[in-house]
Amino acid sequence: MNVEQARFNMIEQQIRPWDVLDSSVLSLLAVVKREDFVPAAHRTVAFMDLEVPLPAGQAMLAPRVEARLLQELAPHRHEKVLEIGAGSGFMAALLSHKAQQVVALENRPELVAMARENLRSAKIMNVEVRQADGSDAAAVQGPWDAILLSGSVADVPPSLLQQLKVGGRLVGIVGQLPMMRALRIVRSGDATWRTETLFDVVAPRLDGFGEPTRFSF
Repeated sequence: MNVEQARFNMIEQQIRPWDVLDSSVLSLLAVVKREDFVPAAHRTVAFMDLEVPLPAGQAMLAPRVEARLLQELAPHRHEKVLEIGAGSGFMAALLSHKAQQVVALENRPELVAMARENLRSAKIMNVEVRQADGSDAAAVQGPWDAILLSGSVADVPPSLLQQLKVGGRLVGIVGQLPMMRALRIVRSGDATWRTETLFDVVAPRLDGFGEPTRFSF
């Protein structure tokens, strides 16, 4: 496999046509080596438009979905970002280049180890991978400038939205099969939030986020 040609094709044939037009995101995808975050047994499909299997029955999101979520979150260099669902560490690696600090939560021990090793090998120093349940309010204590859900949820718990700074935003995929939608929820005041629908997509469920909560925003 010509890795660089495969990477170029991924960006130009999958990601850019899916309305990922932010040049900083496209450039980042050309630099951060996705194949180094994919299990060795699946590296031949690292750049394909599919979810790559990970240990513990989990999966990396398809490249175009990862790129679109990153674009819609739009982290800035001064910001502190929380990711729920670290997986192999690839999204945290992308976030590390755009944010000041990234904390990635992952409750599966084998994935915690994998993400930490991948990030260490990539010499990324501003990401902390914690073994924690992202659905546990105590594990997500903020405040955060931005929160990214690297997987789907039935709905977004109000307790999670409370951890955003005023002006902060959360991006995640919300809903039940067969219909899910990526949303951006911005905290507009102490007790007010604004929700924007971004695009339709289906993604694997994050652990602990399967049942709707009583209230959603």
